[in-house]
Parts: sequence; structure tokens; C-alpha cells
Amino acid sequence: MDGIEHKIIHVNGLNMHVAEKGQGPTVLFLHGFPELWYSWLHQIVYLADHGYRAVAPDLRGYGQTTGAPINDHTKFTVPHLVGDLIGLLDAITNEGEKVFVVGHDWGAYIAWYLCMFRPHRVKALVNLSVVFTPWNPNIGGLSEMLRQEYGDDYYMTRFQKIGNIEAEFAKMSYQTFMKKILTLRDPGPFLLPKGKGFLHSPPGVPVTLPPWLFEEDIEYFASEHEKAGGITGGINYYRALHLSWELTSAWRGAKVMVPTKFVIGDMDLAYNIRGIKDYINNGGFKMDVPLLEEVVVMEGVAHYINQEKPDEINKHIIDFIKKF
Repeated sequence: MDGIEHKIIHVNGLNMHVAEKGQGPTVLFLHGFPELWYSWLHQIVYLADHGYRAVAPDLRGYGQTTGAPINDHTKFTVPHLVGDLIGLLDAITNEGEKVFVVGHDWGAYIAWYLCMFRPHRVKALVNLSVVFTPWNPNIGGLSEMLRQEYGDDYYMTRFQKIGNIEAEFAKMSYQTFMKKILTLRDPGPFLLPKGKGFLHSPPGVPVTLPPWLFEEDIEYFASEHEKAGGITGGINYYRALHLSWELTSAWRGAKVMVPTKFVIGDMDLAYNIRGIKDYINNGGFKMDVPLLEEVVVMEGVAHYINQEKPDEINKHIIDFIKKF
């Protein structure tokens, strides 16, 4: 597949599947939910063709990465996830070597903490879709904050009850699930009322794929999730949010001290969460990420930005990292 090499690297108790291409400075790509290394296919090929070593793992609980206790969400906290990346970097880089990091969705969330915990391992960061969330003693973690804001039908809240959302999603094929979630373009709160599924895509109505998404993409995502035994691994990240909040309290007030560029679509549900635009535009974001050099809001673009607008994202990435 486009000359991409695939390896299994033993890190942090996992057998981590890694896709890699190219020679040069290392760029580490971190995917989101419910994606895989494959979400970065366009970026891997582009960066490799422009003198970089592109590395994209299947994160803990995803795809061909095995060894995580899927039935124990307490093993999917931010310290676990960052620990996986440190183990991976130790395995694939020379001692003291810094890498570029590019994250999207959950990958962006993890990247913020990687940069906060271990800034000496990162040259520069390009994050997509999910802003930094500073530790707040009053909200009980991100999932609780969003439950209070949007109610019990909000997707993160629905994800908390073990087995509940898996049973609903199991009523559809993996192909249908991936089509429905990747074509979500509603910038409003992502609600999953019990028994009603995806409000933007009624049951029984065929999903029309946008020009940037192909049946072969859907088939790859679907087959990999099916072989992995489902999507519980990815949902565990949400179930561990409160514990992650507890475990990261020592970083209250800490800053992300890595040169950063942030890109988001104006139709992204993450951009339209109440308070996010104010945080980005009125100084809060820059205060928490002092080396934030640029924020780009792409017009008419939804959540899966690196797949929807690969050419633009490729240019944003390389224009930024070539400075360093």
C-alpha cells in the first residue's frame, strides 16, 4: 500500500502495530476515534515524499495493536497512553532525538499531554480539532463537564455505561457504523438518544459517501475493527476520562511548552462546544500553550479534517515543521 512498511513493536506491554514510510526527521501521527493509522494515509505518503520519516501507530486498543486489557477501561488513562508513546519513541529513535508530533481528535488530546509531560521529546506539534483542556478542580473531568452541559444523551455520556453503547452499535454492521460516524457534519452537540442511533443518519437510509471517502476506506476500517473484536478499545478512552482527570491533578496550572500550530474546521463539533471559540479567540488557549504560533479555522470543514482536506492539512503540517 503506497510502499508503507508495517511493523510490530513491543512497547509498554503492548504489541504495537506501526505503519512507516520515508527517511529523515521523524513525524509521529496519532489518530482519533474510531480511526486507525490508516486515517493518516495521505499525510504519511506526502511527508515521506518530502524528506520525512512518517510513523503512524494503531493506538492502544485499536486495530492490529494487541495486549491491552480491553475489558478494563482503567488501563486506558492518559498516563497509560502517553507511556505507550514514550515506549514507542524509545524503540524507534536514537537517544535524545526529538520528533514532530501530529494529532487528531483523541490523538490530539494525547499529544497535548505528551508535550506537557515530556516536552524534551518533541520538536514541534501540529494538533487538529481538539484544543488543550487545562486541569480544572471544579468540573470533575471533561466527561462530567460535557454531561452537565449537554445531558445524558451526549455521546461521551452514553459511552460511559459498559456494554450499553456497544449493544446499540452492534445492531448495524461495522461498515454502516463507520459510514455514519465519518460522514457526521452536524456542528451541534453529538447526541445519541437511547435506541435511536445517529440522529443525522436514520436507520435503514443508505449513507452517501462524500467525495473524499471511498468504499475501500470504509472496508479497511470495518475489517480492522471486526478483527480486533469491536470498538470497545476506543470507547475505553472515554470511560477512563474521569480517572485520567484524577491522575493528572498534579499538572494543575501546567503549560504546554512546545511550538504549536492548531487547525480546526468551523463545522467541527469540537469547535462548536460552548466556550471553545472564546477560549481560542480571547487569550485562554495562548495562555495555556504559550508557544502557540498559529490557529487556523478552515471554513466549511467538519471533524475528520485530515481525511476531508488532505492537501490543505499536508501543507499546514509541512509549512510549520520545516521551520525547525
